Amino acid sequence: MANTNFSTLFHNLTSKRPNKRFSSNLYFITFSIFLCSLFYLLGLWQHSTGTPTTTISAAGYTVSTTTNSICSQPTKTNSSTPSTPPASSSKLNFEAHHFVPDPPPTAARVPHIPPCSATFSEYTPCEDAKRSLKFPRNKLIYRERHCPAPQEILRCRIPAPHGYKSPPRWPASRDWTWYANVPHKELTVEKKNQNWVHFEGDRFRFPGGGTMFPRGASAYIDDIGTLINLRDGSIRTAIDTGCGVASWGAYLLSRDILAVSFAPRDTHEAQVQFALERGVPALIGVIASIRLPYPSRSFDMAHCSRCLIPWGQYDGVYLTEVDRVLRPGGYWILSGPPINYQRHWKGWERSRESLREEQDGIENVAKSLCWKKLVQKEDLAIWQKPTNHVHCKLQQKVFKNRPFCEAQDPDTAWYTKLDTCLTPLPEVNDIREVGGGELANWPERLTSIPPRISSGSLNGITAEVFKENTELWKKRVTYYKTLDSQLAEHGRYRNLLDMNSYLGGFAAALVDDPVWVMNVVPVEAEINTLGVIYERGLIGTYQNWCEAMSTYPRTYDFIHGDSVFSLYQNRCNMEDILLEMDRILRPQGSVILRDDVDVLVKVKSIADAMQWDARITDHEEGPYQREKVLVAVKEYWTAPPPDQIQQSKS
Repeated sequence: MANTNFSTLFHNLTSKRPNKRFSSNLYFITFSIFLCSLFYLLGLWQHSTGTPTTTISAAGYTVSTTTNSICSQPTKTNSSTPSTPPASSSKLNFEAHHFVPDPPPTAARVPHIPPCSATFSEYTPCEDAKRSLKFPRNKLIYRERHCPAPQEILRCRIPAPHGYKSPPRWPASRDWTWYANVPHKELTVEKKNQNWVHFEGDRFRFPGGGTMFPRGASAYIDDIGTLINLRDGSIRTAIDTGCGVASWGAYLLSRDILAVSFAPRDTHEAQVQFALERGVPALIGVIASIRLPYPSRSFDMAHCSRCLIPWGQYDGVYLTEVDRVLRPGGYWILSGPPINYQRHWKGWERSRESLREEQDGIENVAKSLCWKKLVQKEDLAIWQKPTNHVHCKLQQKVFKNRPFCEAQDPDTAWYTKLDTCLTPLPEVNDIREVGGGELANWPERLTSIPPRISSGSLNGITAEVFKENTELWKKRVTYYKTLDSQLAEHGRYRNLLDMNSYLGGFAAALVDDPVWVMNVVPVEAEINTLGVIYERGLIGTYQNWCEAMSTYPRTYDFIHGDSVFSLYQNRCNMEDILLEMDRILRPQGSVILRDDVDVLVKVKSIADAMQWDARITDHEEGPYQREKVLVAVKEYWTAPPPDQIQQSKS
């Protein structure tokens, strides 16, 4: 009943009758003031009595406060004595009473991977001179790859020598480089009369000479060009065994021929290191007891200029390996002993008989491989491999001097033992066909469908996949150049490495830049695609990234890796792979890695510890992709001056 009366009264007070408008507004205002006053008085009454609360400060003091007034003051007393009210003159204390202890100094720092001793500035882990002495010297087995055990792996950063400078840009680097970068004068003395390398002031000069080309490498290549066609694009890839300082490969580049040069570590001090410093593709290597790290049918041309390999010995095993990596119809070029021995035998300090015997041995091995000797003119001899093995199989049935290999993958070449059997070419239906498929001439070869793909020999890789991959990497490399100004700068980089190349799309997208790319197909890759890369007219090698690469420190200006660390998860230590990358990367060189974001976060933490300037950025398709891109630059730092090293030892 009371509620009804109140509602009626409120309705009457607020009703808007035309003849009582002023009275109604006055009643409403009066009623509102009454309600506000009532609630205000109730609030004062509720807070008129309070309950004190007590807290303990981090400094060990008790702080008492009373909740009944915002002007009440905290009472600060020792926690061991009863709390007493403060004096009326006490002031408010606004200092912090709770403290978090400072973290230890190491917790605030990024972990730091220390530098190695300056004595390791040219360290090549799998070709270490001391370790090699434990292995047999026959057939040069001790000069092969012999990598350190896991407990022997260095976990420090390899320093550049004191005074190291960025090499001159290509093509100037072909002709000279800084002495401080490769401080070895042995070759300037040993090969003084052969014009390999000269020392002048603060630099080395490379006149382009060689043991068998006194007029220079360019003139020597011109002589070869009079015997076989080097200009029509049919010859694109080449291999140089026992390369010296790789002048042959250096001067082929102007003819659009890409050569892989190799020589063993320390036969002549730093010869492969000189080649790489010049900006010429090269690897440390030797033909001894295991296959060269290339697939079958890789090279259009192989070359040996006084490389001192005993081609005719051991049942021709070394020349048989050259046959494996030569393309059908490819050429083998030999100059130096024993070619033209009738003229040079006195200078070579050997008898005519021994040189004749050596040449006969080479000729016999070449015949057993079904090679045809095209020409011998003065100091040059050239043989050609057949385009298929139709006639060769008939010949072997008659003479039975070299059996064909059976049940063996010709493309497997990682610690695979050499064999004296002949690697068979793929079958053909006609005598005029090329075993394994005919290649287009360069530069059409780069984008033509490689025969290994068109034949269907690579599971799941079709012509359409190849075309899409080529276009994809054009887009990705364009994006990379927006992330790395050094990669975008024409001529800033020369030596590039792709750690997981797949079909070679990254290298193909850079073909118009003044760079060369060493394409690596990891031996753990699901599909062996290195043969496709060579069929495109590019170069590369096999590699297990749980081990060190067969190259010197500071080999590459730029390193690229697509999903490398995902591939090697649970296979080996991520830190070891990154330290190997640091070893072979030049100071101020760049790295671009693409991988899952969780993987790259771990990579970045190690990159920071190596003092790389690293950042993770978005995928080229945008921020919603799990795959991200890490861009890093290695800082410039070198070993201390030699006098400081001596002082620290003393």
